[in-house]
Amino acid sequence: MSAAAHAVAHSPEKRLRISRLGLWLFFLSESCLFGAFAAARFYMNGTYVPDDLNQILGLVLTSILLVSSLTAYRAETAIAHGNVAHGKLMILATMLLGLIFLGGVITEWSIAHFEPSEGYGTSFFSMTGLHASHVATGILFLGLAYMFAARGKYTPASHWGMTGVVMYWHFVDVVWVFFYPALYLTG
Repeated sequence: MSAAAHAVAHSPEKRLRISRLGLWLFFLSESCLFGAFAAARFYMNGTYVPDDLNQILGLVLTSILLVSSLTAYRAETAIAHGNVAHGKLMILATMLLGLIFLGGVITEWSIAHFEPSEGYGTSFFSMTGLHASHVATGILFLGLAYMFAARGKYTPASHWGMTGVVMYWHFVDVVWVFFYPALYLTG
């Protein structure tokens, strides 16, 4: 490969396109996984929801996660406009909201009046556990984005790492928008 062809093949624009494509393909594969869990929930339990499921906690957790999408968006926007200080603050706010969400899920698990071995329990613990693992991963990615922002790695012209992390966070939030009614509201 000539030096000119190598430069074009590895140009920042081409790497960015490949990174974007890779992230969208990852989202597609993850959608299949989450979709399979949701389909299994309805196959195993129909629309059954236990009467003693903590609806208020489910709604509060959903609200927290939706607000975290706003703070994630604000973090990305601030970084894209060169306001790193505000971007870092919004990253921390998003991480905190994610941690509160995880704490709420753990609380829900501890107060649930159904067993993991029951049909609905299997669906509930599997779906919330799968989602919680993705939220935890998102928090780790946000921590890396914070570290890169603090080290000055992002500029208004080059901040794909931040954008990719926020896209992942939004994806995980959208999954919960489907999981919440499937678990809490279908009965």
